[in-house]
Amino acid sequence: MKLYGKYFRRYKTPFFTAVLCVTLEAVCDLLGPTLMSRIVNSGIENGSLTKVYYWGALMLLVTLTGACFAVARNILSSRVSQKMGADLRTDLFEKIMYFSEVSADEIESGSLITRMTNDTSQIIQFVNGVMRIFLKAPILCIGSIVLASLLNLRLSLIIYGVVAVVTVLIYISMKISYPRFYQLQKAMDRVNSKVQEYLMGVRLVKAFGTFEKETGQFEEVNSNLMQKGISSQMVITVISPLLTLVVGAGTVIVIYIGSRLFAVDLANTGDITAFTIYMAQILTSLIMITNVFTIFVRTKASTVRISEVFDCEEDCERSDKGRKLSGEITFEDVTFAYPGGSGAAAVSDLTFSVNSGESLAIIGPTGSGKSTLTWLLLRFYDADSGRILLDDYDIKTLGADEVRSNIAVVPQKPMLFSGTVAENLRWGDKHAAIDELQQAAKKAQADFIMEMTDGYDSLLGSGGVNLSGGQKQRLSIARGILKKSPVLILDDATSALDAVTEAKVRENLKNKEFNQTVIMITQRCGTAMSADKILVMENGRKAGFGTHWELMESCEIYQDIYHTQIESSREA
Repeated sequence: MKLYGKYFRRYKTPFFTAVLCVTLEAVCDLLGPTLMSRIVNSGIENGSLTKVYYWGALMLLVTLTGACFAVARNILSSRVSQKMGADLRTDLFEKIMYFSEVSADEIESGSLITRMTNDTSQIIQFVNGVMRIFLKAPILCIGSIVLASLLNLRLSLIIYGVVAVVTVLIYISMKISYPRFYQLQKAMDRVNSKVQEYLMGVRLVKAFGTFEKETGQFEEVNSNLMQKGISSQMVITVISPLLTLVVGAGTVIVIYIGSRLFAVDLANTGDITAFTIYMAQILTSLIMITNVFTIFVRTKASTVRISEVFDCEEDCERSDKGRKLSGEITFEDVTFAYPGGSGAAAVSDLTFSVNSGESLAIIGPTGSGKSTLTWLLLRFYDADSGRILLDDYDIKTLGADEVRSNIAVVPQKPMLFSGTVAENLRWGDKHAAIDELQQAAKKAQADFIMEMTDGYDSLLGSGGVNLSGGQKQRLSIARGILKKSPVLILDDATSALDAVTEAKVRENLKNKEFNQTVIMITQRCGTAMSADKILVMENGRKAGFGTHWELMESCEIYQDIYHTQIESSREA
C-alpha cells in the first residue's frame, strides 16, 4: 500500500469521482430487477397497461442514467491509470539512475526492463480495474443479496449458500495462485535477460557460430516461461467453471423452490423473475470478483517486485554545493573487497598521492586492481577502510554528484548512444559550442568526424555500431576532454589506437589550457613512460610508485614489463 499511497494522494479527486460514478452505476443496475418485478406484479398480472408503461419508462431512465455513469468512470479510470503508469515509470527510471553499484549488481538489467514494462503494465491494469469494475462487483453482489432478501427471505437463503461456497473457492484460488504468478514474472525476467544478452553479443555469436547453443538456451528459458504461464493459468481454468456451476446450480434451485412456493402463494411470478435476474447479476459479479482476485494476485507479485526496486540502496548522498576542486588525489591505506564477491580484497593497504596538474599512469597485470581504483575514486563503491582524498576532502564527505562533477572518465569500453556525433560529445558539456567540439575532437585525433556524411550532425546507431573500435575510443576521449574537469581518467582508453595516434593524443593532453590531473590506466609500458608518476599494481597492492627511471631501478615487476614490451619489440 505504501507504493500506491503516493499516487493516490496525487489523483485522489478523480479517483473518488470515479468511485462515485461506479457506485451510482451499480445502484442503477441493482434497481433493474426490482423494477422488472414491479412491471410483472403491478402491470402484467393485473392487466394494467398504464403500470407497465410507468415502470417500463422508469426502468429505461434508470438504465440510461447508469450508462452515463459508466461512460464517465471509463474516461476517468483510463486517464488516471495511464497518468499513474507514466509517473511510475518515470519514478522507476529516476530511481535506477541513482542505483548504487551494489544495487545494480543485485538486480539484472533484464529484470529491471521487465519491472518497468510488464510489472508496471500490470499495476496500470489493476488501477484501471479498481476504478472500473473492481468496486462495482462487490457492490453489485452485496446489493443483489440485500434486495433479493427484501423480496423473499426464503429464496434468499439459497443465495447465502451459493456465496459461501464461492468465497471458499476464491480463497483457495488466491492461496494457490500467488506463488505461481511470482514465479511467472521471474521466468519472464530470464527470457528478457537472455534476449538482451544475445543482442549485446550478437557479433560474437556470429563470429563463433554459436547460433544452435544460443537458440537452445533461449528455447529452455522460453519453455520455462510457457510452463509457468500454464501453471499460473491452470488455477483460473479450474475455478471459473466451478463458480459458474455453483451459481448455475443455485439458479436451478431458486426456480425449483420458487415454483413450490408459488404453488402455496408464498411467492409470486415477479419475485421469481427478479430472483432469477439477481442470480445472474450475482454470477456476473462473482466472476468479476474472481477476476479481481486473479489480477490482484498478479498485481501483488508485480507490486513486490517494483517495491524491491524502490527499496534498493541509492548511490551516495548528493550535494548542491558544487565545489570546484583542483584535482589533487590521495589514497591513504585504502582496502576494498567487492560486495557479494569472493571476499578477497581487490585493493589492499594502498597509499599514494598525485599533485594537481600531474599525470599518473597505473600499470600492472590483469586483475591487479587498476580499474577498481577508478570505481573507488568515482564513489561507485566506498572503501572498506582507509581514506580517499580529493584536495583535502575525504570523498565520503562529498556528495557523489559533487565528486563526479570534478572527474571525467573515458572507460575501457567506449559507450556511445543513438543520436548525432555532437549530442554524444555534449555529454561532456551540454552547452558546448561547435568550435569547442572541434577543439576537443582535434585533441582526441577524431578528425574522421568531418569525413562523415553530415559531420557533427551525423547519426550514430545505438552503441556506435556504425563506427570502428578506434573511432569510438577517440569520440569517447573527446567527450572526456570536453568536460574540462580537474581530473581526467583514461581507463585503458587508447587500447584500440595505433602507437602513433596514441602518442599524439598523449601529447595533446600535455598541452593543457588548465591545470588538469590525468590518470592513465594502461597495459602499455610505452604509455606509462610518458606520465609524471607511475603506480605499479600487483594483486591489489602497490608494487612500485615513482617515475619511469626510479621504477627501473627499484621495481622488479615494472622491469619485467619494460623488458617484455619495449626491449622485445626493439629486438623484433
